[in-house]
Parts: sequence; C-alpha cells; structure tokens
Amino acid sequence: MNWQITGLVAVAAVVLGYLLGSIPFGLILTRMAGLGDIRSIGSGNIGATNVLRTGNKKLAAATLLLDAFKATAAALAGYYIAGPEAGLLAGFAAFLGHLFPVWLGFKGGKGVATYIGVLLGVAPLWVLVFAAVWLAVAFISKYSSLSALVAMLVIPVALWIVGEEKIALIMAIMTVVSWWRHETNIRRLLAGTEGKIGQKG
Repeated sequence: MNWQITGLVAVAAVVLGYLLGSIPFGLILTRMAGLGDIRSIGSGNIGATNVLRTGNKKLAAATLLLDAFKATAAALAGYYIAGPEAGLLAGFAAFLGHLFPVWLGFKGGKGVATYIGVLLGVAPLWVLVFAAVWLAVAFISKYSSLSALVAMLVIPVALWIVGEEKIALIMAIMTVVSWWRHETNIRRLLAGTEGKIGQKG
C-alpha cells in the first residue's frame, strides 16, 4: 500500500472530511420532523442517542446511519482521489467535524457512529470486530456506552498487532477523543447510575 501524500492533498483531504463530518444530521432531521432543536433536550447532543430521546426510533436510526456514512464517504472520497493516506486523513477530519462542527459553535456529537464510519471506509472488515466486541460487552453488561467504549479501545490495539500501524494510530487518537467526549457516561458508569439498554426513564 502506497502511503505517500503531499501537503496540498493533505489539506484538501482534511477540509473535505471536516465539511462532510460537520453536517449535523441529528439536528437537521429532528427539525425537518417538527421536533424542534435536539440540543434543547436530554444531553443536548446532536447524535443518534439523543435523537432517540425524542421517542422517534426511525429518526434515531437514520441519524446513526447518516452520521456513520458521512465519515465513510469522506474516507472513500479521499482514497479514490489521492490514495489510502488521504482517505485516512479525510475520515479522521470527518470524525472531528462531527464532534466539533463550526456551524454549531464546535459543540457536536460523541463520535461513535462516525468512528464506525471511518473504520468502514479505511478497514471495512474491522467493523465486524467492532460489532462483535460491542455485542459481547452489551450482552454481559447491558450498557450501550460501555460497549462502545470497549470496542473503541480494542480496535486500535488489534490493528497495531496485525501491522496496520498508521490506521491504528489514527483510530487510537479517535478513541482518546471520543472517550473524552464520553466523560459524563464514564462518570455514571463508575457511579453505577448509567442507564442500561432497554431501561426506561
């Protein structure tokens, strides 16, 4: 795999990825559905989990898919235009765009869906590993947030072990940033107050 990229191409990949990633689908969809500003309810987050708090499961699922696919689209566009390194950079920028969209005062989502989207774009088979870890942890713990946190921790370690160092490094950075964005979830997990899968209220 040819991992060479010029400065100009790198900048273009980052700009493209960031712009795609910063599209706030959760906010757009809820407003189109007449549900108001998603930032005014629940956690104030624009991601699928907070959209689900509106009670509209279809809208939440659509948000999840669109947030993932915008990162996949960025990664694939970068790849086909300028190669794998540009794809990785574009995907990473899309992830950051989702978390810190300039249009919303840099207050975006927590990054799980876009994390999966980047993985789908740069190393698609590893999405199955992510899913397997998520399902295993969810089955044992019943915590969706913990499942995502563990899966995001496993992916870069596993990628590094099999020799995909550059992808592993970017995914590791994304893991750290997403864990930081999940600070409140981690606090609730440690306190035993985090809501479980299927739990109401």
